[in-house]
Amino acid sequence: MSKTIGLNLDAVYNLDLTDEQKDHLLNQIEEVLIALRRVIRATDLHSKYLAKTTSLTSPQILLLQSLRDKGQITIGELANEMSLSQATVTTIVDRLEKRELVYRMRSESDKRKVHVHLTDKALEILKKAPIPLQEQFTRQFGDLQEWEQTMIISALKRVAQMMDAQHIDASPVLDIGLLDRHDDLIDTHTPFLEEKDKS
Repeated sequence: MSKTIGLNLDAVYNLDLTDEQKDHLLNQIEEVLIALRRVIRATDLHSKYLAKTTSLTSPQILLLQSLRDKGQITIGELANEMSLSQATVTTIVDRLEKRELVYRMRSESDKRKVHVHLTDKALEILKKAPIPLQEQFTRQFGDLQEWEQTMIISALKRVAQMMDAQHIDASPVLDIGLLDRHDDLIDTHTPFLEEKDKS
């Protein structure tokens, strides 16, 4: 029988299965847990790597990229573009503005609208910034056949349900922690590449 730490072996032992079936089930569970752990670790390590190389979080990089791609845009439009709440985007923009990476300016055609713009400093950071993990995932997911995409979505939704996480409010951003967290809260002591080499 598997001796993997953290598995509830009693729950498997009590099933009406042969020893061989129990062993197989435990091995399957281990593979799922290892895969989940790798996703969590990859997300965490990449966030730390972004923080180390750019001093920015993944959501901040994604917001800057949206501004670069869309040009002048309001906070409401940014929120829709990123599928985030307007309050979250406002907080992220506030932090970026303090670092002189974005600035707000009223629209010349409609004074009621306030657009967010990138600074030259932000453009330089984006030129050197590593590709966000979410962008890598998006590219590779887009290359899959539709049946593969559907299978992944279905499996992940089932996993979320099995972990009682289906009702947790979440945004479509591959990051760990609060999306509008302050940069200083990020632990930047562990370089992504060093951790990657050890794994």
